[in-house]
Amino acid sequence: MIIDTHLHLIDRSALRYPWLTGAPALNRDFSYEEYAAEAQRVGVERVLHMEVDVDAADIEAETAHVERLSRQSGSMLAGAIASCRPEEADFTPYLERQQANPFVKGFRRVLHVMPDELSEAALFRDNIKRLGGTGLTFDLVVLPHQIPKAIALADLAPDVQFVLDHCGVPDIKAGAEHPWRDHMSEIARRPNVVAKISGVVAYADPGNWTVETLRPYVEHTIGSFGWDRVVWGSDWPVCTLGGGLSTWVAATHALLSGSSVAERDALLSGNARKLWRLD
Repeated sequence: MIIDTHLHLIDRSALRYPWLTGAPALNRDFSYEEYAAEAQRVGVERVLHMEVDVDAADIEAETAHVERLSRQSGSMLAGAIASCRPEEADFTPYLERQQANPFVKGFRRVLHVMPDELSEAALFRDNIKRLGGTGLTFDLVVLPHQIPKAIALADLAPDVQFVLDHCGVPDIKAGAEHPWRDHMSEIARRPNVVAKISGVVAYADPGNWTVETLRPYVEHTIGSFGWDRVVWGSDWPVCTLGGGLSTWVAATHALLSGSSVAERDALLSGNARKLWRLD
């Protein structure tokens, strides 16, 4: 069975998503019901919702919206990775409010579409350090050239558990492995960073990728971090740009065909259970 650590839900009637106007292929509602119908067929048993970069004024409303969905009978939703703004002065009271909610398992601030200087600001870094000892994770979504910025955060906050999304966002369509490959090896040396095997089908040529196209990127990520420091995510609905949820699950199983049962179980569910205390 699979724990999906990276589900996005889009409900434009409830929340505002400024970035959707620039992403026409995703500019519609993507409901929990649509996701669950397919996810249950491919073996997903539990899910973490990943923030969808809503309008800043809607951040707490997004978490509340997803938590309401989790209370529905039979819901697979087990928690949320909430959006946050560590660069802002009101981060501390926001953090305190989220700590009081056991549904919140961690945070993410989208960085790959922001200036590099954002994560280098003193306030941002001080606020990231505040996560130390809370048990709340921080997801890093950065481009390959920004991985050194992620390394700097991991070094500055060794007591914070970071999760590197989407295998470090390699440019698979271009077949680019450098500087991504060296940067991945380096960030994997930080014991407080876990890698998420997710998103890669969306970075490949949508009409011309195979399992072998993905293999160098997935295998290098797993090889760098080890089987006890990787988790799996669908990145739905972004994965629909590269074939969809069922296609990504099938590709994952093909990529893992040479691994042991224990290794597969760790990546697909066991590590996530431990990391986010989902048992």
